[in-house]
Amino acid sequence: MHFKFNCCEGKNCTKKALIISLFLLMPLTSDFKVHAQSYTPDELININVYDKAYPSIVSIDADLSDGVSSGTGCVVDSRGIILTSSHVIENSKDIEVSLNNGKKYKAKLVAIMGENNDLAILRIKPESPLPVIKFGDSTKIKVGQKVLAIGNPFGFSKTLTTGIVSRIDYKRNKIQTDAAINPGCSGGPLLNSAGEVIGISQSIYNPDNNKSNIGIGFAVPINAAKRFIISEKKDINSY
Repeated sequence: MHFKFNCCEGKNCTKKALIISLFLLMPLTSDFKVHAQSYTPDELININVYDKAYPSIVSIDADLSDGVSSGTGCVVDSRGIILTSSHVIENSKDIEVSLNNGKKYKAKLVAIMGENNDLAILRIKPESPLPVIKFGDSTKIKVGQKVLAIGNPFGFSKTLTTGIVSRIDYKRNKIQTDAAINPGCSGGPLLNSAGEVIGISQSIYNPDNNKSNIGIGFAVPINAAKRFIISEKKDINSY
């Protein structure tokens, strides 16, 4: 920023101009610091969790006989092993995975776990190691704790929503949450405040056949996914 002063007081004029310039710049500098440090503790949790998790989250498009099924997935092994929901890719002949960096790969189905758990493992072959999502422990979750979901609702990739654990359905082995889960989010991570995956987003409750979220969503506990991955380790390594 430049200021022009019309006077002829020699050195005194230069000193005055400098003082006035610094004085005028002070509010700008002060204002910048206020804005740079204006995040609340809760906002910082959201920002930090998102920054930590989103590089390991992928978009999935599966060609079905009646159209394209879109969902989300998590990289669970840097070699290209991806966890998602089985209903996203079931009966698909062609599966495409889009990474955070924009690169796209054809994926192979390694294993599927249908029925209530609704999980699938995919494999791609990237040129370099991929960022990996961090697992939590779903036995430690509590009703009321903060959760964050990242997914690709309606094609809006890497969307973050927040909420709480609304209920734990031990009978059906499901985590209920009010964090917005919409079509395209299936297979994405439900995260705790430490950025750890505690569940895999699966479905929403829609009694009126309304595809939009009404605040009742469900996720498969991550410990079920961990057991699934371990049980399929031999097949994963063979791909």
